[in-house]
Amino acid sequence: MDAIIDRRIFFKIAATGVTGYFVSPMEMFAQNITSGDAAILGTAKNCIFVLLPGAPSQIDTLDLHVGPWTPASFTPQTINNVDWPTGLLPKLGNEFSANRFSIIRSCQSTALVHALLQTWTQIARNPTSATGKIAPNLGSIVALEKANERQSNQKLPGFVALNGGGSLQGVGYLPTTYSPFDVTPSINGLTNLTNSDNQTNFTARYNMLQAFDASIGDNSPYGRKFEEMADFYSSARGMMYDSAVTAAFRFTADEQTRYGATAFGNACVTARNLLVGNLGVRYIQINHGGWDNHQNIYATNAGIFPPARALDNGLSNLISDLASLPGSNGNSLLDETIIVAKGEFGRTVGPITSQNGRDHYFVHSALIAGGGVKGGRVIGRTTSTGAYVEDPGWSAGRQVYSEDIAATLYSALGINYLTTRHDDPLGRGFEYVPTTGNYIGQPVLELFQ
Repeated sequence: MDAIIDRRIFFKIAATGVTGYFVSPMEMFAQNITSGDAAILGTAKNCIFVLLPGAPSQIDTLDLHVGPWTPASFTPQTINNVDWPTGLLPKLGNEFSANRFSIIRSCQSTALVHALLQTWTQIARNPTSATGKIAPNLGSIVALEKANERQSNQKLPGFVALNGGGSLQGVGYLPTTYSPFDVTPSINGLTNLTNSDNQTNFTARYNMLQAFDASIGDNSPYGRKFEEMADFYSSARGMMYDSAVTAAFRFTADEQTRYGATAFGNACVTARNLLVGNLGVRYIQINHGGWDNHQNIYATNAGIFPPARALDNGLSNLISDLASLPGSNGNSLLDETIIVAKGEFGRTVGPITSQNGRDHYFVHSALIAGGGVKGGRVIGRTTSTGAYVEDPGWSAGRQVYSEDIAATLYSALGINYLTTRHDDPLGRGFEYVPTTGNYIGQPVLELFQ
């Protein structure tokens, strides 16, 4: 966008604190939007996207194919009429048995390059395309779309990333208001929510900064970038010395242990706290890597075992806790929160390689929970070796791509995935879910039926 918020209006907003910061841009910036006739479900209020960089081996996890390569410790069992690696993912097996999530086994990627596909998964389009270069993270779109639903006491950004790291995609061409707030969770929470010189002195200095900025009036030579920096300071100020915000990023030693005492477990318990706190966060992305098992995939206490163990402890407890926590109108927080866990692509099938590992592969699987999803089911089927999609399992009659996952999330959250914004700097029109080849992404409605 080329529009600049008038500085007199801006400082009036800034004086109200962080709430004005997060709500005001949607009111200030002119929008030019078109949309089509989408299947909008509106079954969820929140989204947790668990990105598994490195790509888990689907035939060892969500699409188990037992063969001579399968370690005895996997102890395969049948759950809901499908094979499950009970020894590798025991707690998630219990959640699947309790019908708390479903699986899509007909996912397919369009390339096999980690960085390219990790980005593609987060922006729902080819990063090398014209709009791919300006595309926001799905979470930024959700934060933008949900900005007008924010309440006066909600002081956190709409989009929070946990353990985002270098693969985290940002706000693209949208205003920085909708950038991911990237945090590495710790049992001690966010240590910079207070100031060593105490709140009184900090507030005095902050007010002095505001007065100096206001004195510049409409004559800043820095334009929008200056405004965005001021927005950043305003939002940070709103989070400081707030007991609810502080509590959301803290957890007990017992909780840390129950969630697995790993970086991923810490992120999962923090995600739970953020939703319980109802502080304005609508989209949470958690990155959990360690899956690039080209070598020694089945080595004892190495290869696939550490990331799988962390995933099992963290995600199972997150799902279980959300299912037991109250939401609104008699629903649980799990009912109100759609969860997706997937990698950027899959891994080769059949016998392991000469390096005792599995290389990159197109076909893979995704776990989908909550937010109106009917649990305990499998969408799609691969061939006996897992090499190809034999039955896509949904109405489109084709494999499920990243664009379809995005459309599914948008639809569940009540967002029109056929929206096209006409405020992009390229002047091409920015589609929330782009047309790719001969198809446009669409929600996997069978998950909800």
